[in-house]
Parts: sequence; structure tokens; C-alpha cells
Amino acid sequence: MMQHLIVFPVVLPLIAGILMLYQRQGLVRYKRTVSVSATLLLLLVAIGLVRQAASGDVTYYALGDWQAPFGIVLVLDRLSALMVLLTATLAVGAVVFACAGDDEKGSNFHGLFQWQLLGINGAFLTGDLFNLFVFFEVLLLASYALLLHGGGKARIQASVHYVVLNLAGSSLFLIAVGILYGATGTLNMADMAIRVADLPVAREGLVTAGALMLLVVFALKSAMLPLYFWLPKAYASAPAPVAALFAIMTKVGIYAILRVYSLIFGDSAGGLEALEQPWVWWLSLATIAAAGAGVMAARDLRLLVAYLVLVSVGTLLASIGIGTPQATSALLYYLIHTTLITGGLFLLAEMIGLQRGKAGTRLVKGRPMVQGTALGILFFAGAIAVAGMPPLSGAIGKALMLNAVEGTQRLWLWPLLLVAGLCSMVALARAGSTLFWRSYRGNISGSPLPYRQWFGVIWLLSAAPLLVVLAGPVSSYTQATAEQLANPQVLIRTLLPDQATDAGEAQ
Repeated sequence: MMQHLIVFPVVLPLIAGILMLYQRQGLVRYKRTVSVSATLLLLLVAIGLVRQAASGDVTYYALGDWQAPFGIVLVLDRLSALMVLLTATLAVGAVVFACAGDDEKGSNFHGLFQWQLLGINGAFLTGDLFNLFVFFEVLLLASYALLLHGGGKARIQASVHYVVLNLAGSSLFLIAVGILYGATGTLNMADMAIRVADLPVAREGLVTAGALMLLVVFALKSAMLPLYFWLPKAYASAPAPVAALFAIMTKVGIYAILRVYSLIFGDSAGGLEALEQPWVWWLSLATIAAAGAGVMAARDLRLLVAYLVLVSVGTLLASIGIGTPQATSALLYYLIHTTLITGGLFLLAEMIGLQRGKAGTRLVKGRPMVQGTALGILFFAGAIAVAGMPPLSGAIGKALMLNAVEGTQRLWLWPLLLVAGLCSMVALARAGSTLFWRSYRGNISGSPLPYRQWFGVIWLLSAAPLLVVLAGPVSSYTQATAEQLANPQVLIRTLLPDQATDAGEAQ
């Protein structure tokens, strides 16, 4: 049974989506039961995969028993297991929140939700470059429909930019994959790493061009400046459970950069060091600066949270630009923190908007809220966490990141990261005072919120204190993951033992 566990994160949401498509006009209760049950089962599977990967061994699942490099393989190591667990944890909070009524505002919400999980998990587990493209398309197609869930002018306008830019990115992705396949003769990432290390001089330029095209695609997916302008309005206009799940979408791009450029093109893999481009570092810093300005300028709580996502994206990309195992370890800890907290804040923004009547999530005066005290406490906790203030997990993540910076890079990242944190604190303090203190006198607005919404928000925001309590084991796991990424030969030897041996002897 354990050897088949790797394929479960792909099969479970696929089957759940099919069951709900079969009962497309079925009862809402049926859809909710299937979707929540499948997501909770996915969480249990993800925990099992993390325990399996914690040993340090790399395992794989060959679909149809077709072995690499000719067959499709799903690969499990520390990084992929961590990302699947993070996705499942985020999905549980989002899907339970949606069951409070957001899922009834359009058709097929739960089926699309499960298929997006299918695409995300497949992207994290695949060991094949073309199937990475396929899973990207699956998650994007589901996200197009989820973004429009419930309709509305703002969502349609935001979705146009989102769809057009991502279709352009998909086209560029396919071209890059074609170039790399033509130059290396393989699509399996481990096999490509071996061939790139022993590449004829005549093909080096072609492979470098393909690698840089992939970097542009992944920069678009992760929302690096200047390719981030689609994100704020798209995330701010999406339904709250969808926006919460979208918090992992930019991390798919971050994951792809880590995976592809450590395995295929990294120095330790004998590759072309395609990631050693100075513009990657400088654009990550520019992303932090621009996102910090966006945080200060935001006049809507949803838009404010969307720009906080961009601040985290720039921070994560800067850690990639540092390029050391210590920085990668800090990146992974911070990635867990920011994904769950920003996801929780998107859900919390929806709850606040529901209790403010016509004012909604706009940062203007509104009537007092019927559950304003409880919402204010949650907002205060989320604001402290996302801004990186002690004693919650954001402070630990940023401290690890600042400690990982070396040399002259400190002169750039330290002040920029601290200023971005200050901007976040000021913007969140202003938003909190407007939402909870600067209220008109009058009747209390809103009605008590469903318990499912409270569960979704508390589930995600509780990550802030839990990551502090579990900081030791979590940082130990992320450090071991960073060291495993820095030594891709382990993965290559697992998938292709004969070719890895021959390549080692040739060198």
C-alpha cells in the first residue's frame, strides 16, 4: 500500500472531481460531503508522505510500470512532500469556509476546486518537464473557472488579464520544453540533468535559451516584477475561498524554480548555472519595493492582502537569488508561514466585509459589526504574523532569512525587507483602526457568521503560533530539504541508477 501512496494526491482529487461532475445537478450536501471528505483524506495522505520523505530517501512511482526516462514518474522527496502537505492544509480551511455558502454562488465549485488540487499536487510530484506543463495547464484551467465563480463585472475584468497573461506564459512554456527536448532528446528531468552535464558545445546556447525561457515562465507564475500586474486585482476580486487557495499558486512558480534549476541547471548538477543571472536578484528586490508601495496605497482590505502576497513573493525570490542552502531553508520556513497566513487573511477579509454591509472590505467608515471583537482579535493576530512582528512565525521566518544573507547582499536586502515590513505594519494598523475603531454611530451591522467560516479562518491563522511552537522540528526539516536540493545526484541515482553511474565514470 505504501508504495502507491505517492499517486494518491493526484488520484484522490481526480476521482472526487469526477464524482461531482457525474452528479452535476446533485444535492449541495452531497457535493460538500464528497469535497470535504476528499480534502481531509488528502491531508492524511500528505502527512504520511512527509513521514515517508523525512527519512531522506527519494522514492518514485512509475505509472503503468514504465520506468524512467521513458515512462511518466511521480517523485517524492522532502520538498515535494512538504508542498503537498502545505497544499492540503490550505485546502482544508478553504473548502470548509466555502461550505458556508460561497460554493452555491455558481456551478461546479467543488469539482473545479478538486481539479485545481489535482493540478497543484501533480506539479509538485511530477518528475517530467512536459507533465509539469500539463499539470500547470490543469490547475490554470480550473483557476480560470473558479476566478469567475459567482460572476460580476470586477471578476470578469480581472479574469481577462489573468487568462491572457497565463495563456502567453503557457505558450512560452511549451516552446521552451520543445527547445530543450530538441537539444537533449529527453523530457525526464533527471535524464535531462545527465545530458545537460555532458552537452556538446554546439547545443549549449540552445539549452541556455530554453532554460532562460523557462525562468521567464516561472517568474510569471510566481508574479515577479514586471510580470506581477495581473495578480492584485485577480486575487482581490476572486471569491474568498478561491483567493485563499490561490495563495499557493505563486508558490508553484517558486517550487518550479527551485526544482528545475537545482536539478537540471544547477552547478551541483553539472549544468549551465542558468539561474546565476544578476537580474533575478535585482528584480526580486524591485518586487519587494513595488509591493511595499502597493500595500501602502491599497484602499481595500482584499487588495491589501493581495499586495502582501507580492511582498512575500519578492522575499522568496530574493532568497532564491542568494542561492545558499541556508537561504533555501529560510525560504521554505517563510513559504509555509506566508501561504497559510495570507490564505487566512483572504478568508477573514470576506467575513469582515459581510458584517460591514455596503462598506464591504473598502477601508472607509462603516457601522459597528455584530462580531467585531472576535474579528478584531483575529485581524490583530493575522496582521502581526504577516508583518513579521514577534512573537509569531513571521518574525522567525524573516530572522532566518536575514541571517542567511551574506556579503554585500545584506546592504540591499536588510533595509528593503525591514522597510517593507514597516510599510505592512503601517498599512495594517491603518486598516485595523478604520475597520474596528472609526465606525459610525448607529445600529450594529451584519448577522452572526456561520461556524464553518470561523473554522476556516482559525484553521489557517493558527499556523502562526504553531510554527513558533514547532520551530525546531520545522526548521530542521527545511534545512534537511535544502541540503537534499543542493545534492540532486541522490534523486538522479534513484531514478536512473545505470545512467548516473555511467555519467559519473565518464566525468
